[in-house]
Amino acid sequence: MNRTATRRAALPLRLLWALLTLAIVASACTGSDAEPAEEHEFGRIVSISPTGTEILFAIGAGERVVAVDQFSYYPPEAPVTDLYGWNPNLEAIASYEPDLVVLQTNGELIAGLEALGITVLAHDAPVVFDDVYAQIAQFGAVTGQADEAARLAADMQADIADLIAAAPDASGLTYYHELDNTLYSVTSGTFIGQVYGLFGLDNVADPADAEGNHFGYPQLSDEYLVDADPDLIFLADTLCCGQNAETVAARPGWDQLAAVQAGRVVELSDDIVSRWGPRLVDFIAAISDALVDAGAAS
Repeated sequence: MNRTATRRAALPLRLLWALLTLAIVASACTGSDAEPAEEHEFGRIVSISPTGTEILFAIGAGERVVAVDQFSYYPPEAPVTDLYGWNPNLEAIASYEPDLVVLQTNGELIAGLEALGITVLAHDAPVVFDDVYAQIAQFGAVTGQADEAARLAADMQADIADLIAAAPDASGLTYYHELDNTLYSVTSGTFIGQVYGLFGLDNVADPADAEGNHFGYPQLSDEYLVDADPDLIFLADTLCCGQNAETVAARPGWDQLAAVQAGRVVELSDDIVSRWGPRLVDFIAAISDALVDAGAAS
């Protein structure tokens, strides 16, 4: 039987976010007589989604993953191949004889896989935190790891609550989140912005996209940021673009920023920030730690 577990979430055009391999899933089976997926049906799984790969391993389905794309290099035991993540090839995926393929929404590829009788778990980006936990639950339901998925989601929620509670009051503190060294950023309306919003931080990028013309991903300028003078700077371009506290301090006028002078430039892993699976907790921990340090320094 040909089944597809998929939902296409309503999502605005993302300027750079399309490069960030993150996932939210809810299911809908094709055909009125479709039956719920059972664990034994999916003995061979291929994942063309770094976030999906992380979730599969975190809920105990990793032993059934036979191949992942070239960007799914976490956890280390993931079977990385040369499967191309941005433009997956149907024949290359099918060569691994999968029972289930996890990938980002791609209508043409999904249709091709379905025509071969392969079940697809497709995904788009989350909008709110509940979507993340819904995604994890769906992975558990489809792979027969529902209990493990429930535990993972509960552990994440508890850890996140502890991290938020441990951070000092951030009221009045401002921040800048850098996507790349051409100064693209995010507003509070994006999922990343919502993560910072958990701590009550004010986003200096919000006025740059007050009308929503940049879909939450405005490109700022040196002058804009020097004028905004954020209290904290978070760099999510340490891997892609080699950015760090030293390169930031060397930018025109940036040595005068409060964040630079106070040592509040936080170097994040691009991979962790760009995926909202189990390591979302690590991203939130980095923010919490930065606020603890900022509170201790104030």
